[in-house]
Amino acid sequence: MKNNDEELIYSVNSGIATVTINRPARKNALSTDVVKALAEVWETIDNDEQVKVVILTSTDCGVFSAGMDLKEAAEIKKTTGVDVLSTLQDPFQQRMRRCQKPIIAAMTGHLIAGGMLLSLNSDLRVGLLGTRVGISESKIGRGSPWAVPLLGMLPQPLIMELVLTGELLPIERFYDLGFINYLEETPEKVRQQAYRLANIIRDNAPLSVVAAKASILKAMSLGCEDGFEEAKRLHEVVYTSDDGIEGPKAFSEKRKPVWVGK
Repeated sequence: MKNNDEELIYSVNSGIATVTINRPARKNALSTDVVKALAEVWETIDNDEQVKVVILTSTDCGVFSAGMDLKEAAEIKKTTGVDVLSTLQDPFQQRMRRCQKPIIAAMTGHLIAGGMLLSLNSDLRVGLLGTRVGISESKIGRGSPWAVPLLGMLPQPLIMELVLTGELLPIERFYDLGFINYLEETPEKVRQQAYRLANIIRDNAPLSVVAAKASILKAMSLGCEDGFEEAKRLHEVVYTSDDGIEGPKAFSEKRKPVWVGK
C-alpha cells in the first residue's frame, strides 16, 4: 500500500519492503505519528513472509532525518506538562533492532540525532557524499542512551566526540571506519546501491539470512564465546532445513537454487 500523502510510506515489491519517512518540510523529523508508524511497520514486516529485506529511506530534502520533531515536543510539554518520550510507543526504536529481516538504510542527506539512531539500528548503510553525521542531543538538553550499541561499531573516542560535542562530522570519516558500507554521489545513486544490495540479499537462502543477522546482533550483546554458542543454536534450523539440502544440490547441478524457506 502506498500513499504519498502519508508521513510514512510503506510498499513491498518483489520481496523488498521500502519504508520512506515523508516529511520533507520538517527535514524528515520524527513526529509522534511517525514514531508510532515505525513501531508498527517493523511488526508488519516480521509477520509478512513475502518480505525478505527492507530499505529505510526518506523523501529528499537534504536531511535523511533531523531526529525528534522538537517543535511538536515543545508543544506537547507546554500543553500537557509531560515530556514527549512518555507519550511515544517506542521512543528509542528498540522494535527496529529486533526486526528479523535485514534493514538497509538509504540515507540521502545528513544524519542528525534520531537520524543517526535509525542508521545505527540498520544492518547496512548507504550514504551521500558531502553529508554530515551527528548526535546533537547535548546541544539541546536531550539524551542519547540509544547510542550505546555504537560501542560495537565505532571507536570509543569518536563516540565520545559525538555525544559530548553534539557537532556534525563528515560522513566520509564514518565510511573510512567501516560504519558506512557505501558512499554515493547523488540521492538517486544512493537508492540504486541500496536496491542492488537488497536484490542480492533477497535472492539468498532466507533462513540463512535471518540466522546470520540474529547471530551477529546476539554476539554484540553477549560477547564472543557466548555469542558463538548462541549463533550455533540459531543456525540449527538452517542445517536441518530443506534449503540446507537444496543449496549444495543446486551448486552441484549448476543451477539457481529454489528456496522454500523451510
